[in-house]
Amino acid sequence: MFDALPSDATSLSNWTWKEIEPYYADLLKRPIYDDNVGQWLSDWTRLSELLEETFSRLHVATTVNTADKEAEERYHRLLDEIYPPSEEAEQRLKIKLLESVTEPPGFEIPLLKMRTEAEIFCGENLPLLVEEHKLTNRYDKIVGAQTVEWEGEERTIAQMRPLYQEADRSLREHAWRLAAGRQIEDREVINDLWGEFLNVRRDLAGNAGFADYRSFRWKQMLRFGYTPEDCRRFHEAIERSVVPAANRICEKRRKLLGLETLRPWDMDVDPLSRPPLAPFAEVAELVEKASAIFHNVDPILAGHFDTMVNEGLLDLENRKNKAPGGYCTEFAAAKRPFIFMNAVGVHDDVQTLLHESGHAFHTFERSPLPYFQQRQVGMEFAEVASMAMELLASSYLSEQKGGLYSKEDAARAVTQHLEWCILFWPFMAVVDAFQHWVYENPADALNPSNCDERWSSLWERFLPWIDWTGLEQEKITGWHRKLHIHVGPFYYVEYGLAQLGATQIWNNALKDQKAAVGAYRKALSLGGTVGLPELYSAAGANFSFDDETLDSAVSLIQHTIDTMNRETEKL
Repeated sequence: MFDALPSDATSLSNWTWKEIEPYYADLLKRPIYDDNVGQWLSDWTRLSELLEETFSRLHVATTVNTADKEAEERYHRLLDEIYPPSEEAEQRLKIKLLESVTEPPGFEIPLLKMRTEAEIFCGENLPLLVEEHKLTNRYDKIVGAQTVEWEGEERTIAQMRPLYQEADRSLREHAWRLAAGRQIEDREVINDLWGEFLNVRRDLAGNAGFADYRSFRWKQMLRFGYTPEDCRRFHEAIERSVVPAANRICEKRRKLLGLETLRPWDMDVDPLSRPPLAPFAEVAELVEKASAIFHNVDPILAGHFDTMVNEGLLDLENRKNKAPGGYCTEFAAAKRPFIFMNAVGVHDDVQTLLHESGHAFHTFERSPLPYFQQRQVGMEFAEVASMAMELLASSYLSEQKGGLYSKEDAARAVTQHLEWCILFWPFMAVVDAFQHWVYENPADALNPSNCDERWSSLWERFLPWIDWTGLEQEKITGWHRKLHIHVGPFYYVEYGLAQLGATQIWNNALKDQKAAVGAYRKALSLGGTVGLPELYSAAGANFSFDDETLDSAVSLIQHTIDTMNRETEKL
Protein backbone atom coordinates (compact mmCIF):
# COMPACT_ATOMS: atom_id res chain seq x y z
CA MET A 1 0.00 0.00 0.00
CA PHE A 2 3.00 2.31 0.38
CA ASP A 3 2.97 2.76 -3.40
CA ALA A 4 -0.03 5.03 -2.85
CA LEU A 5 1.76 7.21 -0.29
CA PRO A 6 2.32 10.75 -1.67
CA SER A 7 5.88 11.82 -2.36
CA ASP A 8 5.15 15.47 -1.55
CA ALA A 9 4.53 16.37 2.10
CA THR A 10 2.32 19.32 1.19
CA SER A 11 -0.30 16.76 0.16
CA LEU A 12 -0.60 15.63 3.78
CA SER A 13 -1.36 19.02 5.31
CA ASN A 14 -5.10 18.37 5.14
CA TRP A 15 -5.05 14.63 5.82
CA THR A 16 -6.94 13.24 8.77
CA TRP A 17 -5.70 10.54 11.09
CA LYS A 18 -8.13 8.14 9.39
CA GLU A 19 -6.11 8.55 6.18
CA ILE A 20 -2.72 8.19 7.88
CA GLU A 21 -3.43 5.35 10.32
CA PRO A 22 -3.61 2.50 7.74
CA TYR A 23 0.06 3.00 6.90
CA TYR A 24 1.04 2.53 10.52
CA ALA A 25 -1.27 -0.48 10.75
CA ASP A 26 0.43 -2.04 7.75
CA LEU A 27 3.87 -1.67 9.33
CA LEU A 28 2.65 -3.01 12.65
CA LYS A 29 1.20 -6.21 11.19
CA ARG A 30 4.27 -7.13 9.14
CA PRO A 31 6.75 -9.53 10.72
CA ILE A 32 10.37 -8.31 10.89
CA TYR A 33 13.24 -10.57 9.86
CA ASP A 34 16.85 -9.91 8.92
CA ASP A 35 16.01 -10.24 5.24
CA ASN A 36 13.05 -7.82 5.18
CA VAL A 37 13.99 -5.24 7.83
CA GLY A 38 15.50 -2.98 5.18
CA GLN A 39 12.23 -2.63 3.27
CA TRP A 40 10.29 -2.26 6.51
CA LEU A 41 12.59 0.57 7.63
CA SER A 42 12.39 2.20 4.21
CA ASP A 43 8.60 2.32 4.39
CA TRP A 44 8.67 3.61 7.96
CA THR A 45 11.18 6.24 6.82
CA ARG A 46 8.88 7.50 4.05
CA LEU A 47 5.96 7.82 6.43
CA SER A 48 8.06 9.52 9.15
CA GLU A 49 9.60 11.93 6.67
CA LEU A 50 6.23 13.02 5.32
CA LEU A 51 4.74 13.60 8.76
CA GLU A 52 7.86 15.33 10.06
CA GLU A 53 7.91 17.69 7.10
CA THR A 54 4.19 18.42 7.46
CA PHE A 55 4.75 19.44 11.08
CA SER A 56 7.78 21.55 10.10
CA ARG A 57 6.02 23.38 7.29
CA LEU A 58 2.98 24.22 9.40
CA HIS A 59 5.20 25.38 12.28
CA VAL A 60 7.23 27.56 9.91
CA ALA A 61 3.98 29.18 8.76
CA THR A 62 3.23 30.23 12.36
CA THR A 63 6.67 31.83 12.79
CA VAL A 64 6.95 33.76 9.52
CA ASN A 65 3.72 35.52 10.52
CA THR A 66 2.63 35.13 14.12
CA ALA A 67 -0.56 37.05 13.30
CA ASP A 68 -1.69 34.50 10.68
CA LYS A 69 -4.67 32.95 12.44
CA GLU A 70 -5.32 30.44 9.65
CA ALA A 71 -1.76 29.11 9.90
CA GLU A 72 -2.09 28.88 13.67
CA GLU A 73 -5.38 26.99 13.37
CA ARG A 74 -3.94 24.51 10.85
CA TYR A 75 -0.90 23.92 13.07
CA HIS A 76 -3.05 23.46 16.16
CA ARG A 77 -5.34 21.04 14.29
CA LEU A 78 -2.28 18.97 13.46
CA LEU A 79 -1.13 19.10 17.07
CA ASP A 80 -4.54 18.15 18.41
CA GLU A 81 -5.65 15.53 15.88
CA ILE A 82 -2.51 14.04 14.31
CA TYR A 83 0.33 14.42 16.79
CA PRO A 84 -1.03 12.26 19.67
CA PRO A 85 -2.07 9.18 17.64
CA SER A 86 1.03 9.39 15.43
CA GLU A 87 3.27 9.46 18.50
CA GLU A 88 1.47 6.43 19.93
CA ALA A 89 1.88 4.62 16.61
CA GLU A 90 5.57 5.56 16.45
CA GLN A 91 5.99 4.12 19.94
CA ARG A 92 4.46 0.81 18.86
CA LEU A 93 6.79 0.62 15.86
CA LYS A 94 9.83 1.28 18.05
CA ILE A 95 8.81 -1.49 20.42
CA LYS A 96 8.17 -3.84 17.49
CA LEU A 97 11.66 -3.26 16.09
CA LEU A 98 13.30 -3.55 19.52
CA GLU A 99 11.49 -6.80 20.29
CA SER A 100 12.49 -8.24 16.91
CA VAL A 101 16.13 -8.37 18.14
CA THR A 102 17.11 -7.28 14.63
CA GLU A 103 19.95 -4.80 14.30
CA PRO A 104 20.35 -3.38 10.81
CA PRO A 105 23.82 -2.07 9.86
CA GLY A 106 24.50 1.42 11.19
CA PHE A 107 21.64 1.19 13.67
CA GLU A 108 23.40 0.77 17.03
CA ILE A 109 22.94 4.41 18.06
CA PRO A 110 19.40 4.76 16.61
CA LEU A 111 18.36 1.65 18.57
CA LEU A 112 19.86 3.11 21.75
CA LYS A 113 17.78 6.24 21.20
CA MET A 114 14.66 4.16 20.51
CA ARG A 115 15.10 2.22 23.76
CA THR A 116 15.31 5.49 25.66
CA GLU A 117 12.29 6.98 23.90
CA ALA A 118 10.31 3.80 24.54
CA GLU A 119 11.31 3.90 28.19
CA ILE A 120 10.01 7.43 28.81
CA PHE A 121 6.94 7.23 26.57
CA CYS A 122 3.66 7.88 28.36
CA GLY A 123 0.29 8.20 26.63
CA GLU A 124 -0.90 10.63 29.30
CA ASN A 125 1.83 13.02 28.20
CA LEU A 126 0.69 13.43 24.63
CA PRO A 127 -1.91 16.15 25.39
CA LEU A 128 0.68 17.87 27.59
CA LEU A 129 3.25 17.88 24.78
CA VAL A 130 0.61 19.43 22.53
CA GLU A 131 -0.05 22.06 25.19
CA GLU A 132 3.69 22.78 25.45
CA HIS A 133 3.83 23.43 21.70
CA LYS A 134 0.90 25.83 22.01
CA LEU A 135 2.55 27.69 24.88
CA THR A 136 5.60 28.10 22.66
CA ASN A 137 3.39 29.70 20.03
CA ARG A 138 2.06 32.11 22.64
CA TYR A 139 5.57 33.13 23.68
CA ASP A 140 6.48 33.75 20.02
CA LYS A 141 3.37 35.90 19.54
CA ILE A 142 4.11 38.01 22.61
CA VAL A 143 7.68 38.75 21.59
CA GLY A 144 6.91 39.03 17.88
CA ALA A 145 4.36 41.79 18.55
CA GLN A 146 6.77 44.00 20.50
CA THR A 147 7.40 47.26 18.61
CA VAL A 148 8.36 50.85 19.47
CA GLU A 149 8.08 54.17 17.68
CA TRP A 150 11.39 55.68 16.59
CA GLU A 151 11.47 58.99 14.75
CA GLY A 152 7.86 58.54 13.67
CA GLU A 153 8.41 54.99 12.43
CA GLU A 154 7.20 51.73 13.98
CA ARG A 155 10.15 49.41 14.58
CA THR A 156 10.49 45.91 15.97
CA ILE A 157 12.89 45.35 18.85
CA ALA A 158 15.31 43.67 16.43
CA GLN A 159 15.21 46.73 14.16
CA MET A 160 16.50 48.82 17.07
CA ARG A 161 19.72 46.81 17.26
CA PRO A 162 21.70 48.84 14.70
CA LEU A 163 21.23 51.92 16.88
CA TYR A 164 23.20 50.31 19.70
CA GLN A 165 26.28 50.57 17.48
CA GLU A 166 26.06 54.33 16.98
CA ALA A 167 28.96 56.45 18.29
CA ASP A 168 26.53 58.92 19.91
CA ARG A 169 26.20 57.48 23.40
CA SER A 170 23.05 59.42 24.28
CA LEU A 171 21.37 58.08 21.14
CA ARG A 172 22.40 54.51 22.04
CA GLU A 173 21.06 54.91 25.53
CA HIS A 174 17.76 56.36 24.37
CA ALA A 175 17.26 53.55 21.85
CA TRP A 176 18.21 50.87 24.37
CA ARG A 177 15.90 52.25 27.08
CA LEU A 178 13.01 52.56 24.64
CA ALA A 179 13.31 48.94 23.53
CA ALA A 180 13.85 47.64 27.06
CA GLY A 181 10.85 49.59 28.28
CA ARG A 182 8.64 47.96 25.68
CA GLN A 183 9.90 44.53 26.68
CA ILE A 184 9.22 45.25 30.36
CA GLU A 185 5.60 46.00 29.48
CA ASP A 186 5.09 42.28 28.84
CA ARG A 187 6.59 41.28 32.19
CA GLU A 188 3.39 40.06 33.78
CA VAL A 189 2.09 38.18 30.76
CA ILE A 190 5.42 36.36 30.38
CA ASN A 191 5.47 35.62 34.10
CA ASP A 192 2.00 34.08 33.82
CA LEU A 193 3.05 32.04 30.79
CA TRP A 194 6.13 30.88 32.70
CA GLY A 195 3.93 29.33 35.38
CA GLU A 196 2.00 27.43 32.73
CA PHE A 197 5.23 26.12 31.20
CA LEU A 198 6.49 24.90 34.59
CA ASN A 199 3.22 23.18 35.48
CA VAL A 200 3.11 21.33 32.17
CA ARG A 201 6.73 20.19 32.58
CA ARG A 202 6.14 19.06 36.16
CA ASP A 203 3.26 16.88 34.96
CA LEU A 204 5.28 15.51 32.02
CA ALA A 205 7.95 14.27 34.40
CA GLY A 206 5.51 12.90 36.97
CA ASN A 207 3.42 11.01 34.43
CA ALA A 208 6.56 9.34 33.05
CA GLY A 209 7.63 8.25 36.51
CA PHE A 210 10.44 10.74 37.09
CA ALA A 211 11.05 12.53 40.37
CA ASP A 212 11.95 15.77 38.61
CA TYR A 213 11.70 17.37 35.17
CA ARG A 214 15.45 17.57 34.59
CA SER A 215 15.81 13.79 34.81
CA PHE A 216 12.96 13.37 32.34
CA ARG A 217 14.25 16.06 30.00
CA TRP A 218 17.77 14.60 29.98
CA LYS A 219 16.40 11.38 28.53
CA GLN A 220 13.92 13.19 26.29
CA MET A 221 16.89 15.03 24.75
CA LEU A 222 18.78 11.71 24.41
CA ARG A 223 21.83 12.96 26.29
CA PHE A 224 24.16 10.02 26.74
CA GLY A 225 27.62 11.59 26.81
CA TYR A 226 27.42 13.85 29.88
CA THR A 227 25.44 14.52 33.06
CA PRO A 228 24.01 17.52 34.94
CA GLU A 229 27.04 17.28 37.21
CA ASP A 230 29.29 17.61 34.16
CA CYS A 231 27.41 20.81 33.29
CA ARG A 232 28.12 22.19 36.75
CA ARG A 233 31.81 21.41 36.31
CA PHE A 234 31.69 23.11 32.92
CA HIS A 235 30.26 26.26 34.54
CA GLU A 236 33.08 26.23 37.07
CA ALA A 237 35.72 25.73 34.38
CA ILE A 238 34.28 28.72 32.50
CA GLU A 239 34.44 30.78 35.67
CA ARG A 240 38.13 29.92 36.07
CA SER A 241 39.32 29.91 32.45
CA VAL A 242 37.06 32.28 30.52
CA VAL A 243 35.63 34.92 32.86
CA PRO A 244 39.07 36.51 33.49
CA ALA A 245 39.71 36.69 29.72
CA ALA A 246 36.24 38.16 29.13
CA ASN A 247 36.84 40.69 31.88
CA ARG A 248 40.09 41.80 30.21
CA ILE A 249 38.27 42.32 26.90
CA CYS A 250 35.60 44.43 28.57
CA GLU A 251 38.10 46.41 30.62
CA LYS A 252 39.98 47.27 27.43
CA ARG A 253 36.66 48.33 25.87
CA ARG A 254 35.90 50.57 28.84
CA LYS A 255 39.27 52.30 28.62
CA LEU A 256 39.10 52.78 24.86
CA LEU A 257 35.64 54.34 25.20
CA GLY A 258 36.91 56.57 28.03
CA LEU A 259 34.12 55.52 30.39
CA GLU A 260 33.96 55.05 34.15
CA THR A 261 31.76 51.98 33.73
CA LEU A 262 30.27 49.98 30.87
CA ARG A 263 26.51 50.27 30.55
CA PRO A 264 24.32 47.83 28.56
CA TRP A 265 24.25 50.21 25.59
CA ASP A 266 28.06 50.30 25.46
CA MET A 267 28.60 46.66 24.48
CA ASP A 268 27.88 46.85 20.74
CA VAL A 269 29.50 50.13 19.73
CA ASP A 270 32.96 50.05 18.18
CA PRO A 271 35.43 50.84 21.01
CA LEU A 272 37.52 53.02 18.65
CA SER A 273 34.42 55.03 17.66
CA ARG A 274 34.58 53.86 14.08
CA PRO A 275 31.27 53.83 12.16
CA PRO A 276 29.17 50.68 12.68
CA LEU A 277 29.88 47.79 10.38
CA ALA A 278 27.34 47.95 7.56
CA PRO A 279 27.64 44.65 5.72
CA PHE A 280 24.56 45.04 3.53
CA ALA A 281 21.65 47.32 2.78
CA GLU A 282 19.33 44.71 1.30
CA VAL A 283 18.91 41.04 2.14
CA ALA A 284 19.58 40.15 -1.51
CA GLU A 285 23.10 41.51 -1.10
CA LEU A 286 23.63 39.42 2.03
CA VAL A 287 22.56 36.30 0.14
CA GLU A 288 24.78 37.06 -2.85
CA LYS A 289 27.88 37.69 -0.74
CA ALA A 290 27.20 34.68 1.50
CA SER A 291 27.23 32.50 -1.61
CA ALA A 292 30.63 33.93 -2.58
CA ILE A 293 31.98 33.25 0.91
CA PHE A 294 30.81 29.63 0.82
CA HIS A 295 32.38 29.13 -2.62
CA ASN A 296 35.70 30.02 -0.99
CA VAL A 297 35.11 27.65 1.91
CA ASP A 298 34.09 24.65 -0.21
CA PRO A 299 32.38 24.40 -3.62
CA ILE A 300 30.11 21.53 -2.58
CA LEU A 301 28.84 23.40 0.47
CA ALA A 302 28.37 26.47 -1.70
CA GLY A 303 26.28 24.38 -4.07
CA HIS A 304 24.02 23.44 -1.17
CA PHE A 305 23.51 27.12 -0.32
CA ASP A 306 22.80 28.05 -3.94
CA THR A 307 20.19 25.28 -4.06
CA MET A 308 18.44 26.88 -1.10
CA VAL A 309 18.48 30.26 -2.80
CA ASN A 310 17.10 28.87 -6.05
CA GLU A 311 14.37 26.90 -4.27
CA GLY A 312 13.19 29.74 -2.01
CA LEU A 313 14.32 28.12 1.24
CA LEU A 314 15.39 31.36 2.98
CA ASP A 315 13.25 33.85 4.96
CA LEU A 316 15.80 36.31 6.28
CA GLU A 317 14.42 39.85 6.68
CA ASN A 318 12.94 41.12 9.95
CA ARG A 319 9.36 42.41 10.02
CA LYS A 320 6.53 42.96 12.45
CA ASN A 321 4.73 39.84 13.66
CA LYS A 322 7.65 37.61 12.78
CA ALA A 323 8.75 35.25 15.56
CA PRO A 324 12.01 36.17 17.30
CA GLY A 325 15.43 34.64 16.71
CA GLY A 326 16.69 32.45 13.93
CA TYR A 327 16.58 28.77 13.17
CA CYS A 328 17.18 26.15 10.52
CA THR A 329 14.59 23.43 10.21
CA GLU A 330 14.42 20.43 7.91
CA PHE A 331 11.80 19.43 5.38
CA ALA A 332 12.53 15.75 5.80
CA ALA A 333 10.76 14.23 2.79
CA ALA A 334 12.20 16.81 0.40
CA LYS A 335 15.60 16.46 2.13
CA ARG A 336 15.89 20.22 2.19
CA PRO A 337 16.63 22.70 5.00
CA PHE A 338 14.85 26.01 5.58
CA ILE A 339 16.51 29.03 7.21
CA PHE A 340 14.53 31.60 9.21
CA MET A 341 16.07 34.75 10.73
CA ASN A 342 15.52 38.45 11.42
CA ALA A 343 18.12 40.42 9.46
CA VAL A 344 18.31 44.18 10.06
CA GLY A 345 21.67 45.04 8.44
CA VAL A 346 24.17 44.40 11.25
CA HIS A 347 27.15 42.08 11.42
CA ASP A 348 25.28 39.72 13.73
CA ASP A 349 23.05 38.97 10.76
CA VAL A 350 26.07 37.77 8.79
CA GLN A 351 27.08 35.49 11.66
CA THR A 352 23.52 34.20 12.00
CA LEU A 353 23.33 33.29 8.32
CA LEU A 354 26.72 31.56 8.45
CA HIS A 355 25.57 29.72 11.58
CA GLU A 356 22.22 28.57 10.23
CA SER A 357 23.85 27.61 6.93
CA GLY A 358 26.08 25.23 8.88
CA HIS A 359 22.90 23.52 10.08
CA ALA A 360 21.60 23.50 6.53
CA PHE A 361 24.79 21.89 5.24
CA HIS A 362 24.33 19.20 7.90
CA THR A 363 20.92 18.39 6.41
CA PHE A 364 22.36 18.08 2.90
CA GLU A 365 25.40 16.05 3.94
CA ARG A 366 23.49 13.46 5.97
CA SER A 367 20.56 13.14 3.54
CA PRO A 368 22.08 10.12 1.67
CA LEU A 369 21.70 7.98 4.82
CA PRO A 370 18.92 5.52 3.96
CA TYR A 371 16.78 5.68 7.10
CA PHE A 372 15.09 8.57 8.88
CA GLN A 373 16.31 7.39 12.29
CA GLN A 374 19.95 7.48 11.16
CA ARG A 375 19.69 11.16 10.29
CA GLN A 376 18.68 12.31 13.78
CA VAL A 377 21.60 14.11 15.42
CA GLY A 378 21.91 15.46 18.96
CA MET A 379 22.27 19.21 19.24
CA GLU A 380 25.67 18.85 20.91
CA PHE A 381 27.08 18.03 17.49
CA ALA A 382 24.48 19.78 15.34
CA GLU A 383 25.72 23.04 16.87
CA VAL A 384 29.29 22.13 15.97
CA ALA A 385 28.16 22.11 12.34
CA SER A 386 26.84 25.66 12.69
CA MET A 387 29.44 27.25 14.97
CA ALA A 388 32.35 25.75 13.03
CA MET A 389 30.95 27.26 9.83
CA GLU A 390 31.04 30.72 11.40
CA LEU A 391 34.76 30.28 11.99
CA LEU A 392 35.58 28.44 8.76
CA ALA A 393 34.01 31.29 6.78
CA SER A 394 35.76 34.04 8.74
CA SER A 395 38.78 34.08 6.41
CA TYR A 396 36.61 35.10 3.45
CA LEU A 397 34.65 38.12 4.68
CA SER A 398 36.61 40.74 2.73
CA GLU A 399 35.52 42.14 -0.63
CA GLN A 400 38.82 40.91 -2.10
CA LYS A 401 37.48 37.41 -1.64
CA GLY A 402 33.91 38.15 -2.66
CA GLY A 403 32.69 39.00 0.84
CA LEU A 404 30.98 41.96 2.44
CA TYR A 405 33.74 44.16 3.86
CA SER A 406 36.86 46.13 3.11
CA LYS A 407 40.02 44.45 4.36
CA GLU A 408 40.03 46.62 7.47
CA ASP A 409 36.34 46.03 8.22
CA ALA A 410 36.73 42.29 7.63
CA ALA A 411 39.42 42.25 10.31
CA ARG A 412 37.10 44.22 12.59
CA ALA A 413 34.30 41.75 11.95
CA VAL A 414 36.46 38.72 12.70
CA THR A 415 37.87 40.32 15.85
CA GLN A 416 34.36 41.22 16.96
CA HIS A 417 33.22 37.64 16.48
CA LEU A 418 36.21 36.18 18.31
CA GLU A 419 35.61 38.51 21.23
CA TRP A 420 31.98 37.38 21.17
CA CYS A 421 33.19 33.76 21.42
CA ILE A 422 34.97 34.61 24.66
CA LEU A 423 32.05 36.62 26.03
CA PHE A 424 29.56 33.95 25.02
CA TRP A 425 30.81 31.18 27.29
CA PRO A 426 30.04 33.13 30.50
CA PHE A 427 26.60 34.08 29.16
CA MET A 428 25.97 30.44 28.24
CA ALA A 429 26.89 29.47 31.79
CA VAL A 430 24.31 31.95 33.15
CA VAL A 431 21.54 30.53 30.95
CA ASP A 432 22.40 26.90 31.66
CA ALA A 433 22.98 27.35 35.40
CA PHE A 434 19.70 29.25 35.64
CA GLN A 435 17.81 26.36 34.08
CA HIS A 436 19.43 23.83 36.39
CA TRP A 437 18.37 25.97 39.36
CA VAL A 438 14.81 26.24 38.01
CA TYR A 439 14.26 22.50 37.74
CA GLU A 440 16.17 21.67 40.92
CA ASN A 441 13.88 24.11 42.75
CA PRO A 442 10.56 23.96 40.85
CA ALA A 443 8.45 25.25 43.73
CA ASP A 444 10.66 28.32 44.17
CA ALA A 445 10.88 28.85 40.40
CA LEU A 446 7.09 29.14 40.13
CA ASN A 447 7.52 32.55 41.77
CA PRO A 448 8.97 34.85 39.07
CA SER A 449 10.55 37.05 41.75
CA ASN A 450 12.76 34.15 42.77
CA CYS A 451 13.74 33.67 39.13
CA ASP A 452 14.61 37.36 38.91
CA GLU A 453 16.83 37.05 41.96
CA ARG A 454 18.61 33.92 40.71
CA TRP A 455 19.22 35.38 37.25
CA SER A 456 20.70 38.52 38.81
CA SER A 457 23.06 36.57 41.07
CA LEU A 458 24.27 34.39 38.20
CA TRP A 459 24.80 37.49 36.08
CA GLU A 460 26.99 39.01 38.80
CA ARG A 461 28.97 35.77 39.04
CA PHE A 462 29.71 35.34 35.33
CA LEU A 463 29.26 38.80 33.71
CA PRO A 464 30.21 41.38 36.35
CA TRP A 465 31.59 44.01 33.97
CA ILE A 466 28.27 45.67 33.03
CA ASP A 467 26.96 48.45 35.27
CA TRP A 468 23.18 48.09 35.75
CA THR A 469 22.75 50.96 38.24
CA GLY A 470 19.22 52.31 37.89
CA LEU A 471 18.35 49.44 35.53
CA GLU A 472 17.70 46.77 38.13
CA GLN A 473 14.36 45.70 36.67
CA GLU A 474 15.82 45.36 33.18
CA LYS A 475 18.67 43.30 34.57
CA ILE A 476 16.70 40.86 36.69
CA THR A 477 14.18 40.12 33.93
CA GLY A 478 16.85 39.17 31.42
CA TRP A 479 15.65 35.56 31.57
CA HIS A 480 12.40 36.71 29.94
CA ARG A 481 14.31 37.55 26.77
CA LYS A 482 16.24 34.30 26.34
CA LEU A 483 13.70 32.27 24.38
CA HIS A 484 15.48 28.94 24.95
CA ILE A 485 14.62 29.15 28.65
CA HIS A 486 10.94 29.26 27.78
CA VAL A 487 10.54 27.18 24.64
CA GLY A 488 13.56 24.81 24.75
CA PRO A 489 14.45 23.97 28.35
CA PHE A 490 18.06 22.85 28.85
CA TYR A 491 18.81 23.61 25.20
CA TYR A 492 21.73 25.99 25.61
CA VAL A 493 24.73 24.17 27.03
CA GLU A 494 25.05 22.61 23.57
CA TYR A 495 26.27 25.95 22.26
CA GLY A 496 29.05 26.07 24.82
CA LEU A 497 30.14 22.50 24.14
CA ALA A 498 29.93 23.04 20.40
CA GLN A 499 31.96 26.25 20.55
CA LEU A 500 34.83 24.20 21.95
CA GLY A 501 34.49 21.67 19.13
CA ALA A 502 34.20 24.44 16.54
CA THR A 503 37.33 26.18 17.84
CA GLN A 504 39.30 22.96 17.44
CA ILE A 505 38.06 22.54 13.86
CA TRP A 506 38.99 26.16 13.13
CA ASN A 507 42.45 25.57 14.58
CA ASN A 508 42.85 22.67 12.15
CA ALA A 509 41.70 24.90 9.28
CA LEU A 510 44.31 27.53 10.13
CA LYS A 511 46.89 24.83 9.40
CA ASP A 512 45.16 23.04 6.49
CA GLN A 513 41.83 24.46 5.35
CA LYS A 514 41.07 21.76 2.79
CA ALA A 515 41.73 18.88 5.16
CA ALA A 516 39.76 20.52 7.98
CA VAL A 517 36.72 21.14 5.76
CA GLY A 518 36.98 17.57 4.45
CA ALA A 519 36.88 16.18 7.99
CA TYR A 520 34.01 18.54 8.84
CA ARG A 521 31.96 17.29 5.89
CA LYS A 522 32.77 13.67 6.72
CA ALA A 523 31.49 14.14 10.26
CA LEU A 524 28.30 15.79 9.03
CA SER A 525 27.67 12.87 6.67
CA LEU A 526 27.66 10.40 9.57
CA GLY A 527 24.37 11.80 10.85
CA GLY A 528 23.38 9.96 14.01
CA THR A 529 25.02 6.62 13.19
CA VAL A 530 27.82 7.01 15.76
CA GLY A 531 28.07 8.46 19.24
CA LEU A 532 28.97 11.99 20.28
CA PRO A 533 32.71 11.42 20.94
CA GLU A 534 33.04 9.66 17.57
CA LEU A 535 31.33 12.55 15.76
CA TYR A 536 33.70 15.07 17.34
CA SER A 537 36.67 12.86 16.52
CA ALA A 538 35.62 12.50 12.88
CA ALA A 539 35.49 16.30 12.65
CA GLY A 540 39.00 16.57 14.09
CA ALA A 541 38.05 17.57 17.65
CA ASN A 542 37.80 16.09 21.13
CA PHE A 543 34.53 16.00 23.04
CA SER A 544 35.91 17.56 26.19
CA PHE A 545 35.03 20.60 28.25
CA ASP A 546 37.58 20.74 31.06
CA ASP A 547 39.92 23.56 32.07
CA GLU A 548 42.70 22.40 29.76
CA THR A 549 40.47 22.38 26.67
CA LEU A 550 38.98 25.76 27.54
CA ASP A 551 42.41 27.25 28.26
CA SER A 552 43.65 26.08 24.86
CA ALA A 553 40.63 27.55 23.05
CA VAL A 554 40.84 30.87 24.88
CA SER A 555 44.57 31.09 24.19
CA LEU A 556 44.06 30.50 20.45
CA ILE A 557 41.28 33.10 20.26
CA GLN A 558 43.22 35.70 22.23
CA HIS A 559 46.36 35.15 20.15
CA THR A 560 44.37 35.58 16.94
CA ILE A 561 42.69 38.75 18.22
CA ASP A 562 46.05 40.25 19.17
CA THR A 563 47.54 39.36 15.79
CA MET A 564 44.61 40.83 13.87
CA ASN A 565 44.69 44.02 15.95
CA ARG A 566 48.36 44.51 15.10
CA GLU A 567 47.65 43.94 11.41
CA THR A 568 44.71 46.35 11.49
CA GLU A 569 46.91 49.07 12.99
CA LYS A 570 49.15 48.83 9.90
CA LEU A 571 46.28 49.37 7.43
